[in-house]
Formats: sequence, structure tokens, C-alpha cells
Amino acid sequence: MYKIHPKTLFVGQKIHYLPSCQSTNDEAAQIIASDEPAEGLIVITDAQLAGRGQRGNVWQAESGQNLTMSVILRPSFLSATEQFWLNMAVSLGITDALESFTEGLLRIKWPNDIYVENTKTGGILIENTLQGAGIACSVIGIGLNVNQVQFIYPSATSLQKRFPMPDGYSLPSLLTTIAERLEQRYLQLRAGKRADLKTAYLQRLFRYQEEHWFEREDEQGYWQRFRGYIVGIDETGRLAIATDNRIHYFGFKEVSFVI
Repeated sequence: MYKIHPKTLFVGQKIHYLPSCQSTNDEAAQIIASDEPAEGLIVITDAQLAGRGQRGNVWQAESGQNLTMSVILRPSFLSATEQFWLNMAVSLGITDALESFTEGLLRIKWPNDIYVENTKTGGILIENTLQGAGIACSVIGIGLNVNQVQFIYPSATSLQKRFPMPDGYSLPSLLTTIAERLEQRYLQLRAGKRADLKTAYLQRLFRYQEEHWFEREDEQGYWQRFRGYIVGIDETGRLAIATDNRIHYFGFKEVSFVI
């Protein structure tokens, strides 16, 4: 089904297609464990039965209607403390690929969900294998709602629901563009152009420099709401939120958005 020919050096040059599987990230990890797969190999399926999202959430999607895949990369030039740069490159690659038909409404919700206004159309789950202080291998899990238009959760949406095409979207065509744009951003990262990546990431960051409600855990373990606005991210990927005339830095799972 996914016989694509992207204009890339390695991303998407090899495709491992499965009609269904439990998790493309798990399948990719098994391939890495049993073989030395080429960098850029894409594992893709029509039906993912046990997809995972951030915070242990389950990613649910209708069979054959969306893009559910994992990309194998080897960012050995990054240390373990620099892994958020890979998040930035990947999320930018995906939003680059979708930019031409999303009317400038696409945003990256920290750390790496893809949003249209206040609804989610995609998610990224990166699982790294470390070697010493560096990253030996990364499995980039990507779930993107494309042609599905019915969802259990009102917070979910898709490209077809928000930006409808008469005959829906071509999944192979979309996959080709994602492979090309993802590689461009990855090569930008590999070339050390981090300032350019960070600038582009902040330009697309969900609710950047807007005042909104957030939640954080207090010393007693209770989640408390507070108002603040996002002012940036630090070198390790922590989210910087200004509140009470101070800037607070939050790591993964330490703060949540009130949507």
C-alpha cells in the first residue's frame, strides 16, 4: 500500500508495512533488537491495536483512515540531556508537511502534540535507546488523524474534519511529504542549526505568549490551577511559564494545560 518514492537521503527509503499490529513503536524496537535496520526505516500500519501516547494515554484511530507509523533514527550526535531537540525537529517536520493546507492554524502543543486551535490532530511519542551519555537509537512514533471524522472525544479532530478535501487525503502522498520534511528538519538539527530550529518551534508553539490557565502539583500532591503565559523553553526542553512576576520551569508531567 505504501510504495512511496520520497526525495530523501534515507527517511522513507525503506518501508515496513503491517496490515495491523499492537504498536508500531514496539515493532520498530523488535526490528532494532534483531537486526541493524537502515536509518530512516518507516514502520507503518493500517490498524494499531495498542498504540501509546504521552502520559500513558491510548491512541485510538479507525483502521485505514489515518497515518500510524514509527521512524527509526540514529541521532548519535545528541547527548541524553539534549533529546528534546529531536522532539523539536520531528514536530516541526510534521507541521511543515501539513502547512500548505491547514490555513496557518496548526500548532505544536508542548511537548509534541499537534493541535488545530484547541483540538488535537496528531501526537508524537519518541522512545530513545541510550549508550553511555548519548542516544544510540530513537524510535519516532507518529499518529496523525487524517480522514477519520468521527471521534469519541470532543478534543480530537482530523485534517479531513477541519480542512476537508472532496475525496479525502491520499495517505501515501501525505506520508511522502512527511518523510521529506522530517528529514529536512533532522538534517538541520544534525548540522547544528539549533537557533533556527528553536525560533521556528516557538513560532508554532501552542499558546505561546498568551495568558491561560494551567495546572501544577503543589507540595501536598494536589493539582492547583494558576494563570500564566508561556515565554519559552530551556535547553533541556522544560516549559517556561511566567506567573506571579516570576518564570517557572516545568518538566514533562509537572504541568498541564487547561483546555
